[in-house]
Amino acid sequence: MKNLAHLNKYLFKYKYHLILGTIFIIISNFFSIVPAVFVRYSFDLLQRNFDVFQLFSGTGLQSNTYELFATGILIIGLLILASALLRGVFMFFMRQTIIVMSRHIEYDLKNEIYEHYQTLPLSFYRRNNTGDLMNRISEDVSKVRMYVGPAIMYGINLFTLFLMVIPFMLSINAKLTLYSLLPLPLLSVSIYFVNSIINKRSEEIQKSLSGLSTFVQEAFSGIRVIKSFAREVDVARDFERESNDYKHKSLRLAFVNALFFPLIMGLIGLSVILTVYVGSIGVFNGEVSTGNIAEFIIYVNMLTWPVTALGWITSIIQRAAASQKRVNEFLNTKTDIVSDKSLKKELAGHLTFEGVNFTYPDSGINALKDISFDVKPGESIAIIGTTGAGKSTIANLITRMYDVNGGIVSIDGANIREYDISTLRSQIGYVPQDVFLFSETIRNNIAFGDQDIDDEVVHQAAEDSDLLENIRDFPEGFDTKVGERGITLSGGQKQRVSIARAISRSPKILILDDALSAVDTKTENTILNAMTRIMKGRTSVIISHRVSSAKLADKIMVLDDGKMIEQGTHDDLLKRGGAYKELFDKQVATEEEVY
Repeated sequence: MKNLAHLNKYLFKYKYHLILGTIFIIISNFFSIVPAVFVRYSFDLLQRNFDVFQLFSGTGLQSNTYELFATGILIIGLLILASALLRGVFMFFMRQTIIVMSRHIEYDLKNEIYEHYQTLPLSFYRRNNTGDLMNRISEDVSKVRMYVGPAIMYGINLFTLFLMVIPFMLSINAKLTLYSLLPLPLLSVSIYFVNSIINKRSEEIQKSLSGLSTFVQEAFSGIRVIKSFAREVDVARDFERESNDYKHKSLRLAFVNALFFPLIMGLIGLSVILTVYVGSIGVFNGEVSTGNIAEFIIYVNMLTWPVTALGWITSIIQRAAASQKRVNEFLNTKTDIVSDKSLKKELAGHLTFEGVNFTYPDSGINALKDISFDVKPGESIAIIGTTGAGKSTIANLITRMYDVNGGIVSIDGANIREYDISTLRSQIGYVPQDVFLFSETIRNNIAFGDQDIDDEVVHQAAEDSDLLENIRDFPEGFDTKVGERGITLSGGQKQRVSIARAISRSPKILILDDALSAVDTKTENTILNAMTRIMKGRTSVIISHRVSSAKLADKIMVLDDGKMIEQGTHDDLLKRGGAYKELFDKQVATEEEVY
């Protein structure tokens, strides 16, 4: 229960639901016991009055006697019906308090996990796959809800029902009570073991189904490749193998499920037989009445489900504890990206790197080595280099996705660690290398940074990123849905939407992380001409492996294997004849070959 202790704060929060639910359970159990007592009275009434009825045979008194105990039976029947209705009403209240409480806790826990996810650094998402993150907030939380809902509800029901029924049964006849309840512990233990097998095989089926779903998803996503290589038959054979594995595991579960209800019914039948047998002996000995036998059979059936549920409840608690342990692992993961002073102010955009060193914590790659540069407000810097040189790492440090291992990154003279993280990022426009668009309209994707911006700003951002003409060609214009991850757009269109999204926020610092890699030279020049106007008045960082993107910047820094090997203006670096000149000549020659 140590792992489930995390939920105690929620149980305390909804304590009135829990208390009211317990009261309703007790009242419901009371009205479930009352009918058994009435049944005993009716049996005893019939037994005692039958002989009297026979004595008055052939007289008018027989008719009066019949009417008398028929009226009594009718009244008892109405009382039993009223008890059943009242029990149903309070069972409804019971579920409306405890089960509703479990849904509230499920809602709160999911929000807690999601909000915590939002605070975790980028390194956390590099270590954990998306499927696992989603599973913990959905499947694991659902299993935890079964503990705070049905498990608690049926647990309280079992406890209170036993406290109410067992003493009452013992007060009537201890021997009959012992024999009638004898099979119930065996029933509970049997259900526990059978349920454990069912849970184990259910988990195997879930894993098999997950693998099957993943296989199908990959097959459909890569259908173009499958058809291109004529591998349909091979893929179908692999699918059949996965399907057979799922079928085999499902049949194993069906076999165990087939044993479940016969086992319950057999042990319940044994309990009823013992009750009737021992009760009949008691009737002959004058220890109990026939009404007591009927009453005890009702009690046995009444206790059967709670006892059966005991094994089920135990299984639920075990599964919930395992799931909560998985949830706690992430909740106990704390972010190391915290603000030292929570500084909130409008940025001017003076960006400085002083002897910065950085090693990725998850891979151990030393990405930056003693990097220093200074960009004044309104200036622009281009960072170029080959793949793996450390260009994107600089963008990650400016947006504070990671913290440096050595040196200082400062903005407007203050260490970047001192800024409130949300305030800092809200004033930075970032166009990532890997474009991600949401399954929304183009308008909402551009306005993602600020949903309150005017349509005029959205239109201007689209025009500045050379996207407006493409949007006008779409039948629905800005209301065009881009599909999952922007699948309905071309690579260049997706990058331009991403650029429009960044500049629509009017950021103080603009970062273009190889943002023009998926556009042709003509579109690149169009965007760069627009960017020349956009970059005025704001600090701009252009990260690229293309010299054409870098030459518009006020200064250029060349990286190689995490080290700065050259820095200066475009013309100065060409005159030096170093690495930048070599890269420039290669790219110019390549462009000439293309044309």
